[in-house]
Amino acid sequence: MADKALQPPQHQDRQPGLESEMTPRPRSAMEGWRASGKLEGRTALVTGGDSGIGRAVAIGFAKEGADVVILYKDEHGDAAETRRLVEAAGRRCEAIAGDVGDAAFVRDAVARAAAFLGGRIDVLVNNAAEQHESKDFALIEEAQVERTFRTNILGYFWVAKAVLAHMPDGGAIINSTSVTAYRGSPHLVDYASTKGAIVAFTRSLSGQLYESRGIRVNAVAPGPIWTPLIPASFDEARTAEHGASSSMGRAGQPDEVAPSYIFLASAADSSYINGQVLHPNGGDVING
Repeated sequence: MADKALQPPQHQDRQPGLESEMTPRPRSAMEGWRASGKLEGRTALVTGGDSGIGRAVAIGFAKEGADVVILYKDEHGDAAETRRLVEAAGRRCEAIAGDVGDAAFVRDAVARAAAFLGGRIDVLVNNAAEQHESKDFALIEEAQVERTFRTNILGYFWVAKAVLAHMPDGGAIINSTSVTAYRGSPHLVDYASTKGAIVAFTRSLSGQLYESRGIRVNAVAPGPIWTPLIPASFDEARTAEHGASSSMGRAGQPDEVAPSYIFLASAADSSYINGQVLHPNGGDVING
């Protein structure tokens, strides 16, 4: 068996983490992507768009022709780099900082995003998340549980609700869940619980919105991906081994996940897909 150390040991004392401080840097710029105009003339809002999967999605959307607004917490340097890369792809981009767990901020940020995007948001990607490792369930603090749920699932509610006022019929909502929603995670009980809730949220909202407005709601459930959330959540040893347990024996890269979002955002490709979850997880076969 190959050595389990897949990347250098590292840890970041902040949540969420910074892509600019990771070694090696994640592949999140969609450098090898061959665009075909799948989202030409469309607009998109991506939460957690400063780095990792959110950055790759924002850039991928831009390369496919969409103008993009990203929401992020306070990772200003990472967000500026995402904006630069979106603009380098020839599209407009705005970055708005704040807490998606705060419903008042969300209402204001979505209104600002819609104004920047010309009055409409065709695609929403709910992607912002946080996680906190805890090896003893009895020691998980109530404040941590509430914080994780507020960011990871309540934020999805607030953003989707606000966006619907600006989304034309036939739009698309894509939610980021996780492989942990299906197989659980002993050290991430609160995080995995929110990800299970996102699956139910996706399936429930998909029926209501498609029936009334033709809006498709789907989700993506990544496996172990090399993003800033990893060194921000785990100790150096576990970070070094991140992805070793996957069927492919390595962590995935954001660039390997973003195509799932592009597919679900494009009505030309996924018009008959609604209420479903895609699983870019390195080959693990799971139900759902």
